[in-house]
Amino acid sequence: MAYIMVDVETDGPIPGDYSMISFGAVLVDEQLNKTFYGQLKPISEQYIPEALAVSGFTREETLAFDDPQTVMSNFAAWIKEVAKDRPVFISDNNGFDWMFICWYFHHFTKANPFGFSSQNLGSMYKGLVKDTFQNFKHLRKTKHTHHPVDDAKGNAEALLTLKKEYGLKIKF
Repeated sequence: MAYIMVDVETDGPIPGDYSMISFGAVLVDEQLNKTFYGQLKPISEQYIPEALAVSGFTREETLAFDDPQTVMSNFAAWIKEVAKDRPVFISDNNGFDWMFICWYFHHFTKANPFGFSSQNLGSMYKGLVKDTFQNFKHLRKTKHTHHPVDDAKGNAEALLTLKKEYGLKIKF
Protein backbone atom coordinates (compact mmCIF):
# COMPACT_ATOMS: atom_id res chain seq x y z
CA MET A 1 0.00 0.00 0.00
CA ALA A 2 1.09 3.57 -0.65
CA TYR A 3 0.45 5.73 2.40
CA ILE A 4 -0.19 9.36 1.54
CA MET A 5 -0.19 11.80 4.46
CA VAL A 6 -2.59 14.69 3.85
CA ASP A 7 -3.30 17.98 5.59
CA VAL A 8 -5.94 20.56 4.64
CA GLU A 9 -6.62 24.20 5.44
CA THR A 10 -10.17 25.52 5.12
CA ASP A 11 -12.27 28.61 5.69
CA GLY A 12 -14.99 26.82 7.64
CA PRO A 13 -16.07 23.57 9.30
CA ILE A 14 -17.69 21.59 6.45
CA PRO A 15 -17.24 21.19 2.70
CA GLY A 16 -19.86 22.59 0.37
CA ASP A 17 -20.99 25.40 2.62
CA TYR A 18 -17.35 26.40 3.12
CA SER A 19 -14.18 25.92 1.09
CA MET A 20 -10.94 23.99 1.22
CA ILE A 21 -8.35 26.72 0.72
CA SER A 22 -5.23 24.59 0.38
CA PHE A 23 -3.96 21.10 1.02
CA GLY A 24 -0.70 19.24 1.01
CA ALA A 25 0.19 15.60 0.58
CA VAL A 26 3.38 13.59 1.07
CA LEU A 27 4.05 10.05 -0.08
CA VAL A 28 5.27 8.28 3.04
CA ASP A 29 8.64 6.71 2.34
CA GLU A 30 12.16 7.21 3.68
CA GLN A 31 12.81 10.26 1.47
CA LEU A 32 9.54 12.19 1.96
CA ASN A 33 10.38 14.05 -1.25
CA LYS A 34 7.25 13.35 -3.27
CA THR A 35 4.81 16.09 -2.36
CA PHE A 36 1.72 17.78 -3.74
CA TYR A 37 0.41 21.23 -2.91
CA GLY A 38 -2.87 22.70 -4.06
CA GLN A 39 -4.45 26.10 -3.56
CA LEU A 40 -8.15 26.19 -4.38
CA LYS A 41 -10.43 29.08 -5.23
CA PRO A 42 -13.38 29.25 -2.80
CA ILE A 43 -16.54 27.44 -3.86
CA SER A 44 -18.86 29.39 -1.55
CA GLU A 45 -19.51 32.97 -0.61
CA GLN A 46 -19.50 31.88 3.04
CA TYR A 47 -16.36 31.86 5.13
CA ILE A 48 -15.38 32.29 8.75
CA PRO A 49 -12.60 34.89 9.05
CA GLU A 50 -11.02 33.14 12.06
CA ALA A 51 -10.92 29.81 10.22
CA LEU A 52 -9.43 31.41 7.11
CA ALA A 53 -6.83 33.24 9.22
CA VAL A 54 -5.29 29.90 10.25
CA SER A 55 -4.20 29.39 6.63
CA GLY A 56 -2.38 32.73 6.55
CA PHE A 57 -4.29 33.88 3.46
CA THR A 58 -6.77 36.69 3.00
CA ARG A 59 -10.10 36.19 1.26
CA GLU A 60 -8.84 38.35 -1.59
CA GLU A 61 -5.78 36.12 -2.05
CA THR A 62 -7.88 32.95 -2.10
CA LEU A 63 -10.12 34.35 -4.83
CA ALA A 64 -7.09 34.22 -7.16
CA PHE A 65 -6.32 30.56 -6.36
CA ASP A 66 -6.74 27.75 -8.90
CA ASP A 67 -9.97 26.18 -10.07
CA PRO A 68 -10.85 23.30 -7.70
CA GLN A 69 -11.64 20.89 -10.54
CA THR A 70 -8.18 21.42 -12.02
CA VAL A 71 -6.46 21.05 -8.65
CA MET A 72 -8.34 17.85 -7.77
CA SER A 73 -7.67 16.37 -11.23
CA ASN A 74 -3.98 17.19 -10.84
CA PHE A 75 -3.99 15.62 -7.36
CA ALA A 76 -5.59 12.44 -8.72
CA ALA A 77 -2.91 12.28 -11.45
CA TRP A 78 -0.16 12.81 -8.84
CA ILE A 79 -1.56 10.00 -6.68
CA LYS A 80 -1.60 7.68 -9.69
CA GLU A 81 2.00 8.62 -10.49
CA VAL A 82 3.48 8.15 -7.00
CA ALA A 83 1.34 5.31 -5.66
CA LYS A 84 2.65 2.11 -7.19
CA ASP A 85 0.11 0.24 -5.07
CA ARG A 86 -3.29 1.06 -3.57
CA PRO A 87 -3.20 4.62 -2.13
CA VAL A 88 -4.12 4.93 1.54
CA PHE A 89 -5.24 8.29 2.93
CA ILE A 90 -3.82 9.09 6.36
CA SER A 91 -3.82 12.28 8.40
CA ASP A 92 -3.64 13.46 11.97
CA ASN A 93 -7.31 14.46 11.88
CA ASN A 94 -8.84 12.22 9.28
CA GLY A 95 -12.39 13.08 10.31
CA PHE A 96 -11.79 16.65 9.15
CA ASP A 97 -9.18 16.28 6.41
CA TRP A 98 -10.86 13.25 4.80
CA MET A 99 -14.24 14.97 4.77
CA PHE A 100 -12.92 17.79 2.58
CA ILE A 101 -10.71 15.71 0.28
CA CYS A 102 -13.41 13.06 -0.27
CA TRP A 103 -16.11 15.67 -0.93
CA TYR A 104 -13.93 17.63 -3.34
CA PHE A 105 -12.87 14.49 -5.25
CA HIS A 106 -16.45 13.28 -5.66
CA HIS A 107 -17.82 16.73 -6.42
CA PHE A 108 -15.16 17.78 -8.93
CA THR A 109 -13.82 14.53 -10.44
CA LYS A 110 -16.65 12.05 -9.69
CA ALA A 111 -14.22 9.58 -8.05
CA ASN A 112 -11.95 9.36 -5.03
CA PRO A 113 -8.66 7.53 -5.73
CA PHE A 114 -8.45 6.68 -2.02
CA GLY A 115 -11.72 4.75 -2.11
CA PHE A 116 -14.02 4.97 0.89
CA SER A 117 -11.75 4.83 3.92
CA SER A 118 -8.99 6.69 5.71
CA GLN A 119 -6.54 6.17 8.55
CA ASN A 120 -5.87 8.30 11.63
CA LEU A 121 -2.28 8.83 12.75
CA GLY A 122 -3.23 9.84 16.28
CA SER A 123 -5.29 6.69 16.79
CA MET A 124 -2.39 4.53 15.57
CA TYR A 125 -0.10 6.15 18.12
CA LYS A 126 -2.60 5.82 20.97
CA GLY A 127 -2.96 2.12 20.18
CA LEU A 128 0.78 1.53 20.05
CA VAL A 129 1.39 3.19 23.42
CA LYS A 130 -1.87 1.78 24.83
CA ASP A 131 -2.95 5.14 26.20
CA THR A 132 -5.77 7.24 24.73
CA PHE A 133 -4.49 10.32 26.56
CA GLN A 134 -1.17 10.39 24.68
CA ASN A 135 -0.37 12.48 21.60
CA PHE A 136 2.10 11.76 18.79
CA LYS A 137 2.90 15.39 17.93
CA HIS A 138 6.25 15.37 19.75
CA LEU A 139 7.47 12.93 17.06
CA ARG A 140 7.30 15.54 14.28
CA LYS A 141 10.63 16.88 13.04
CA THR A 142 9.28 19.46 10.60
CA LYS A 143 7.73 22.41 12.42
CA HIS A 144 3.92 22.61 12.34
CA THR A 145 3.39 25.86 10.39
CA HIS A 146 -0.14 25.46 8.99
CA HIS A 147 1.40 25.24 5.54
CA PRO A 148 -0.17 21.92 4.62
CA VAL A 149 2.93 20.39 3.03
CA ASP A 150 5.00 21.17 6.14
CA ASP A 151 2.28 19.74 8.37
CA ALA A 152 1.83 16.61 6.24
CA LYS A 153 5.59 16.10 6.20
CA GLY A 154 5.84 16.43 9.98
CA ASN A 155 3.06 13.88 10.37
CA ALA A 156 4.76 11.55 7.88
CA GLU A 157 7.96 11.82 9.93
CA ALA A 158 5.96 10.80 13.00
CA LEU A 159 4.56 7.78 11.13
CA LEU A 160 8.07 6.73 10.11
CA THR A 161 9.09 6.99 13.78
CA LEU A 162 6.17 4.74 14.75
CA LYS A 163 7.56 2.11 12.40
CA LYS A 164 11.24 2.47 13.37
CA GLU A 165 11.03 3.08 17.11
CA TYR A 166 7.65 1.74 18.19
CA GLY A 167 7.49 -1.40 16.06
CA LEU A 168 4.43 -0.49 13.99
CA LYS A 169 3.99 -3.17 11.34
CA ILE A 170 3.47 -1.14 8.19
CA LYS A 171 4.86 -1.36 4.68
CA PHE A 172 5.69 1.67 2.57
